This record gives sequence, structure tokens and C-alpha cells, in this order.
Amino acid sequence: MNGNRGIAHLVCGRRAKWLVLVLWLVVLFVVAPFASKLTDAQDNDAASWLPGSAESTQVLEISKDFRPEQIPAVVVYARDAGLTAQDRARITADAARLKQLTDHGIRGAETRGPVYDRQVDPRAAQIHVPITMDEKGWDRIAPAVDSIRDDVGRGGAGLAVHITGPGGTSADFSKAFEGIDSTLLLSAMGVVIVMLLITYRSPTLLLVPLIGVVAALFTAQALIYFLAEHAGLTVNGQSAGILTVLVFGAGTDYALLLVARYREELRRHEDRHEAMALALHQAGPAVLASGATVVLSMLVLMAAEMNSTAGLGPVAAIGVAVALLAMMTLFPALLVICGRWIFWPVIPRFGTSDPTRTGVWARTGRGIAERPRMIWVVTALVLAVCSLGLIQLRAEGISNADAFTGKPDSITGQEVSEKYFPAGSGDPLVIVSNQARARQVGQVVAATDGVVPTSLGLPPGTKPLYDGKVLFEATMTAPADSEAATQTVERVRDAVHEVPDADARVGGGTAALLDMDRATTHDNLLIIPLVLAVVLLILGALLRAVIAPLLLVGTVILSFAAALGISALAFRHLFDYAGESTDFPLFVFVFLVALGIDYNIFLTTRIREEATHQGTRKGVVTGLAATGSVITSAGLVLAGTFAALGTLPMVAFAEIGFAVALGVLLDTFIVRSVLVTALFLDVGPKVWWPHRLATQNPSDHADTAGAPDNPAMGKIGRK
Repeated sequence: MNGNRGIAHLVCGRRAKWLVLVLWLVVLFVVAPFASKLTDAQDNDAASWLPGSAESTQVLEISKDFRPEQIPAVVVYARDAGLTAQDRARITADAARLKQLTDHGIRGAETRGPVYDRQVDPRAAQIHVPITMDEKGWDRIAPAVDSIRDDVGRGGAGLAVHITGPGGTSADFSKAFEGIDSTLLLSAMGVVIVMLLITYRSPTLLLVPLIGVVAALFTAQALIYFLAEHAGLTVNGQSAGILTVLVFGAGTDYALLLVARYREELRRHEDRHEAMALALHQAGPAVLASGATVVLSMLVLMAAEMNSTAGLGPVAAIGVAVALLAMMTLFPALLVICGRWIFWPVIPRFGTSDPTRTGVWARTGRGIAERPRMIWVVTALVLAVCSLGLIQLRAEGISNADAFTGKPDSITGQEVSEKYFPAGSGDPLVIVSNQARARQVGQVVAATDGVVPTSLGLPPGTKPLYDGKVLFEATMTAPADSEAATQTVERVRDAVHEVPDADARVGGGTAALLDMDRATTHDNLLIIPLVLAVVLLILGALLRAVIAPLLLVGTVILSFAAALGISALAFRHLFDYAGESTDFPLFVFVFLVALGIDYNIFLTTRIREEATHQGTRKGVVTGLAATGSVITSAGLVLAGTFAALGTLPMVAFAEIGFAVALGVLLDTFIVRSVLVTALFLDVGPKVWWPHRLATQNPSDHADTAGAPDNPAMGKIGRK
């Protein structure tokens, strides 16, 4: 045991375990008050989501020199039979009251309207109410819209009243994000509790990993809060929500692997401190490699053009790194402090046999060993067929109308508004140009197909001249989030860019969506190969081989394609979603590859360990038998925590949660347990090339189908 002393005993030694516990208690006492402040540190304004160098982002920054960043909430009134005199009197009175509003960033004095759909016998009217969107804008957009709603009411007696436009839609998004941390925390915790009860069959043991992951989450949230407040780290609702899921999923996975190995060692060693030291010594490299894979893969996201994607990288990396630290220090210390009784009622007694070596996964391994080539070929073909569903994938962006799992008032109002007014009236183009060429730029914009010629003008409250530049707006005929509007933006940009010395730029909501789509396409082409390279390098360093890492990465790619294909079919024909966000494939890929490779690391490191004692083919069967149960449990936990994203009322989150959960289940039950096992059995010792294990004795090629039912106690057990 002397060779296993050292770092492991610094965590689980007889005195060290108490020191570790005290250190963590001190850390939690210090950071807990700051963890709850992460929500206040979130930056959900437009710039935190847009690509940093995009034209729409430049217009957004320049426009702040003319006026505070603001978006309009559009109050829509409509009566199909035509507005009555009483309706018009009410609308006029509402506009007068709205012009007096100043709370929650409402710029009532700059209210425009009412504007009617036609001069004679109007059927609808609009009032535009600007709302300031500074650093606190996201927090007060929902209260601002609620304040407007209190003034205008909800209609009735045949008169429809809705609040839409960018302000109304942003308020509904804000409400969807409201409480995201607590919602996901409770959902993820519920999933973990249920799965740990099923896995451990112990009501006492499940408390220890829960304590570990909650401590990790609070610590990570506090650390990210400090970085957001004092180091410029950007955190938004998306990254904060994914942080909770990642910490719970990854942290619980690491706990499951360590407990499984600790349980094995408790049956072999009477002293629980020695058992934990051995468990950390044997399982530690796999857990560290797994955590490093996720952390480095998340950090690769920092190379993205999209600010939201780039910001997610360090947030997710910090969360996983802290979870890894907690599961490798606090968690084993707590297990050793509690002693064997924590496993009640199934307590692993010293000298008893390991039941995992005779269970379903042992039989599965021996069954695959009979015809490995046929099994991996058939499995790969089935996954390839599933990947054909990719032809149904529509990762071209999600319109506002399709972004919610339900139908909030802003979407209903948008449909009503488009029925009577130019579809883009609530979200105009924003054009900035040099003052000397402003008239020529304005003429070019007005003459562009898709722009309402009479809509060109300065928005209320805008300074007509600032530092030699002019800002004006233009209404599009198409809905702002439609493909037709995107094409209009491209035409307007092409036209104004040709005006000499104008330095004209086009922004606004539609332009931002276009720039986000282009940036995401760039990010997909850059980040996906980088993540694959990171994974390949870590696997190569861990396994000290070339063939095995290439095979593992190939299986993960196939698993990703199959998960995406099945998900696309489910979105089209089961959930009836209109499409996927442009960053959907990237996020699913990063999470599936970074997290899915975990299970291959757990399996192959155990196979490699066993192969040094009994040969590769027998080592494959033993490795699967030893890790099958824990990896399956870990996959179920991780899938469940990502499925918790489906509790949020937004399609983008629901789609990511579904696809990642499905991919993890595929990887756990099909790819890792069948495809990888069969491939390693078929290739044999050559899978470790160029390591010396690749030149094992030919006796290693013996048929494993006849291996004894209890390998741990039989001839192919560890020597």
C-alpha cells in the first residue's frame, strides 16, 4: 500500500479527512452569501448575446451616443369590425397616460401614437412606448411592460389589446428566465435523488453526493459572481442555467464512479481509509481525465464569435472544475468520515465477493465476445441509419413566434399587428451614416425593396447629429424575424455600403439575428474540430495509444449524429417544433462529446488496467462487468439533469435538453456498452498501438465466452 500513499492520503487520511471537511466548511461559509448574487450579476442585454465584431453590434454601440439604448413596447388595439368612437377615445386617453409614465425605465415622454392602420374607418391602432435597456434593462423590462399593461388594460367587449414588439417579447423572455436558477436546481436535484436511490438502494448514501454537488454549485456560483463583477466575465441567463445542469450532472457522475470503486475496495480491505486511498489511486486518473476533457472543451468555446457562446465557455469550465475538486476532496472525505454504515442497508463487508462481476454486464460482455465483429458492424449501421434523420434538421434559427413552448401575449399581439400594419413596424432597421452623405443614404434605403418608403425618419429623442453621424430608422414590410426580413437587411446593407464616404451601417433586431446566424456558422466550423482535437489529445495521453483514441472519437461522432438525427425527427413529428436555433448543433456537440467521452474514459481506463493482468480481450469483458452498472447509472443521472432543461418554457432550451439527454442514453446503453466493447474485442491488443500492450502474448486471444461467472474470484481475476 506504500506506493498508493501520498496525494490520496492527503484527502482520506485519518486526520486529513477532518482537515478537508473543515476547509470546505470555511469556504462555504465565505462564499454562500455571494452565490445567491449571481442572478444580479447577469448581463442579458443585446450586446451580451451578439457577435462582438458584427455590424449590428457596432450600430448598437454607436446608437448609444445618440440616445440611451432602448426598445419599443408596442400596444396593439384591434377590432375586426372597425374601431368604434368609444374605442378611439379610449386609445387616445391611454396614449396620454402612457406619456406620463417614467417608472422601470419607461420613456413615456417619447411615446409615439396612436397610429391607425388607415385614416377612414380604422380597425387597429398602435402606440409605441420606448423602454431604456441599460445594464439594468433586462431586470426591469418585465415590470415595465406590466406597468404599461396596468395602464391600458386587457381589452374586452370585442376590442383586443395586446403588448408586443421587441419590448413585449423581451418581457416574455425575461419572465421565462425568471427563477431559472431555482427551477433547474430543484429539477436537477429531484432527478439526482431519484437516480441515486435507484442506484445505491440506500437512503443514507445519497445525501453525501448531494452535499458534494451543492457545495460545488455554491462555490462555483460565488467564484463566477466575483469574476463577473470584478474581472469582466459575461454571464447571462443561458450560461447560468447550463451551469446548474453541468455541475449536478458532471459532479454526480464523478461521485458514482468513485463510490463504485470504493465499494470494490471495501470488500478487499478492512481499513476504509486504505480502501478509499486505493479507490482514488485507481479511479482518480479516469475522473481527472474526464474532468479535464470537459473543462478544456468548454474553454474552447471562448474562441467563438458569439458573445453568448464565448461567455458560456469559462462559466461552464469553472463549474466543472469546481465540481471535480469537490468530488475528489470533500466527497471522499465525507465517505470515509461516515464509514461503512453509510451504505445501509447493502453494506459492503470485507471479504465478500463483488456482485458486479457476475451481473448482467458480465453476461453482456461474454455474449458480445462470441461475435464481436458482427455486433459492432450491425450497431454502427443502426446508428448510421438513425443519423439519416439529420435531413429533417432545421437549424436555421427560431422566430419569436416559435421560440416559446406556449403562446404568450406578445406573440398573439405580433400576429394581430401583422394583420393590420406593415409586419416590421415594431422592430425597425436602424441605420447610421456620416452626416454629409445622410440624404443619399436615406434615399437608397427608401428605394430598397422590402422597406416602407414613407417610414424613414429620426426616432423620437434622437439627436440628429453626433460626432458627424446621423441615425435614422426604417420599417420593413416583412415580419422582423422572418427570412424575407433577413433578405431585406442584406439588400439594404449592400445598397448603403456602395454609397461613397458614407460609412453607413445597418443594425436593428433583424440585422442582429442575421449576424448571429453568420457568427454561429463560423463558430460551428471552428469549434467542433477544436473540441475533437482536445478530446483526441487527452485520450491519447491517458491511454498512451493511437488506435484506441481514434476508435473512441469515431464512436462519439457516430453517437452525436444518431442523437441529432433522432432528435430532428422528434422535433418535427412528435413535438411539432418549427425549427432549431443556429447554435443548437454546436451546443449539443460540445456537451455530448465532452460529457459522452467520459463514459468511454471510464470504460477504457478500466479495460487497460485489467489488460495488464489478463490480456486485452479478457480485460474488455472484465472492464465492462466492473463499470457497466456505474456508467449506466451515471448516464441516467446526466440524461435526467439535462432533461430538466425541458421545464423551461423556451423551445431552444427544451431542444438542447432533449438532444443531449437522448445522446447520453445512446452513448451509455449502445455506444459504450455494445459498440466500443465489440470494437475492442475485435481489434484485440492492437488497439493499444504503439504501447507495449499491443504486442501481448497470443494466449490473450483465447475465447472469453467460457470465462467463469465470477471473474473477480476466478482465473481471469486481478492477480
